[in-house]
Amino acid sequence: MKDFKLTYHRFSERSILVQWPQEIDENILKDVLIFKNHLTNLNIESILHVNTAYNSILITYILTIDNAYSEFSALKEAYFTRISNKKSVLKHWNIPVCYDDEFSIDLNEISKETQFSKSEIIRIHSEVIYTVFFIGFLPGFLYLGGLDKRLFFPRKNIPRLEVKKGAVAIGNQQTGIYPNKSPAGWNIIGNSPLEFFNSKEISPCFAKAGDTIQFVPITIEEHNRVLKAVENGTYNLESEIIDG
Repeated sequence: MKDFKLTYHRFSERSILVQWPQEIDENILKDVLIFKNHLTNLNIESILHVNTAYNSILITYILTIDNAYSEFSALKEAYFTRISNKKSVLKHWNIPVCYDDEFSIDLNEISKETQFSKSEIIRIHSEVIYTVFFIGFLPGFLYLGGLDKRLFFPRKNIPRLEVKKGAVAIGNQQTGIYPNKSPAGWNIIGNSPLEFFNSKEISPCFAKAGDTIQFVPITIEEHNRVLKAVENGTYNLESEIIDG
């Protein structure tokens, strides 16, 4: 298991930010999740919770940190003694997406700039198996790594004030799904009828960091059928366990 060069910073009175090399990389993500699991399994009473992002961990403590350098040393020791034999249960999810003109409001622009046809963009976008790196910005917003380089496309200079719930979008090197109506600076290419965040569930978001996702193109008629089933609580989103 490779040891990365980490940096440790005091983030607030009660938190420390641990950072890996600033890259969107699956090997870094795996190491981030291994370290998170290791810290969790240590059951350190002073730690309140541990949150992860693309290449960092934010550790929040119950009380104010009196000596940050002492905590840095403890975290460094924990990192170098971490173990990877306790694997997380990770899942693969197939996410239905409708790329119909009603939803793909930026697809024409991407097609014009990349010189790929709309059908080719849809094919490229839906062939990839993406990795969930973290959940943020909005509750249930999945930041997905693995976008084909041919579809890298800059964010909008002027964000939209609102996009539809379930909007599937591309922003620079990333793709993601807006779980609710919200402002959006990414380019919208489709829509998923699924519920990506439900506060009534024990796990409000069905996916987690380390899971994988593949988009499955559907027609607008299928989109409407799935949407009704989701609203009625009769839709069953299938998944399969993958090697974590």
